[in-house]
Formats: sequence, structure tokens, C-alpha cells
Amino acid sequence: MDCIFCKIANGTIKARIVSESKKSIAFLDAFPLTKGHTLVIPKNHYSKMQDITPEDNSDLFSLMYDLIPKIDSITGSSLISIHNGKDAGQEIPHVHIHLIPRSQSDGAGAVHSMFKNRPKLSDAELDEILLKLKTG
Repeated sequence: MDCIFCKIANGTIKARIVSESKKSIAFLDAFPLTKGHTLVIPKNHYSKMQDITPEDNSDLFSLMYDLIPKIDSITGSSLISIHNGKDAGQEIPHVHIHLIPRSQSDGAGAVHSMFKNRPKLSDAELDEILLKLKTG
């Protein structure tokens, strides 16, 4: 497989490793959005969150949890983001969590500012979505 994140995880490609656990690794993003922008990935390849094993998921989020105070120490706040699939903005098809130090002056705004074509849903549509999510 020609996955850049797999190559970082197995040491084929060098990266600025921030931290590592048994099943996950965190490194500075090569194209950071802010100073300290860090990626946390599982060492095993998974394209989407729903593909990851419970054990690898637990390890991934434990490493992320341990890093959040360190990321927050840069600016005081952080954005934690997962793009789950190409249509959601995932550029590399390997699960990864963005830990991005944030400040009011970075110009990024709130998550709601990302969406220009927000739907206007009726109560009936919201109830239909709720039922679909609850019943799977």
C-alpha cells in the first residue's frame, strides 16, 4: 500500500514525532495550519473511523487525550478534528485526528462558519433523521 501515514508509522518516512504508544503515533503536520498542528494516527491502516478495531480506537484516543494539554499550552485552546471520508475533506485515506492550536487571531472561526450551504430543516425532517440515526 502506498500510504504516506503508513510509511510514517513504520519509519520509512521521517516525521517530527511528538509522542507514540503501542498502536498509535503523533507527529507534527508537515503543512501546519497553526504552530503546533499535530496529527494522531493509528499505526495500522484504516480508511475510516468505523473500520478501526476497538483496541486500536482506544489506544488512538488515549494518545490524543494525553496530548491535548500539551497542544493547549501553545495558545490556550485547540480544535480537534477528524475528517471521515473524502467527501468530508479527508485528503489522506488513513484515519487521523488533527490537534490544532487555536486563537482568536487565527482567522479560522467556528465550525459553523465552514458550511456555506446549511440546510433549513423542518421539524418533520429532523424527526425523520433522528429516527434513522436511532434505528440504524
